[in-house]
Amino acid sequence: MASAGIHRVCVFCASSPGSDPAVTEATVALGRLLAERNIELVYGGGAVGLMGLIADTVMEAGGSVIGVIPDGLFPDEVGHQGLTRLETVASMHARKARMYDLADAFIALPGGFGTLEELAETLTWNQIGLLAKPVGVLDVGRFWQPLLSLFDDMVDRAILKSTNRSLVFDDPDPARLLDQLASWERSHDPKWIGEDLA
Repeated sequence: MASAGIHRVCVFCASSPGSDPAVTEATVALGRLLAERNIELVYGGGAVGLMGLIADTVMEAGGSVIGVIPDGLFPDEVGHQGLTRLETVASMHARKARMYDLADAFIALPGGFGTLEELAETLTWNQIGLLAKPVGVLDVGRFWQPLLSLFDDMVDRAILKSTNRSLVFDDPDPARLLDQLASWERSHDPKWIGEDLA
């Protein structure tokens, strides 16, 4: 049974495997958990790196996977041919918009610039009201702590509202993170940052 209100989770992750076995293990654990909870995976459609690993894990565990890949990147990221569904779109912008539309929640695994960009954009879209969907980071080996500390510093400097800082969940455990996302209730009123810093 899917978690309440969450039937599809978009996972942002690297197209490279990385060198940390803990990240590999966490990726596999998350993939198995999604299949176990009957939550469909939405991701960037690649067959390589952590992208391929989580897709393969979900499929092997009997789950369902939707990949979304830009036409121009197909040769570079090696589009996964073994998915439940692979959608080809015209651009990176279209890819992100489609993934955001399909998903009920978002999880970022440790990753590089692309993962960071997707995470930041979903948080920004929630902040200004274009999205109302929970976002979390799987904080394997405290990978995301420097970024989360930066967010806290932004709040201390009155650059980021504390209510918007709370838009990102973090946990090193996939099950606990999914539970947090499933229990999320929108609690902030999207406003421009200059209107009310209290």
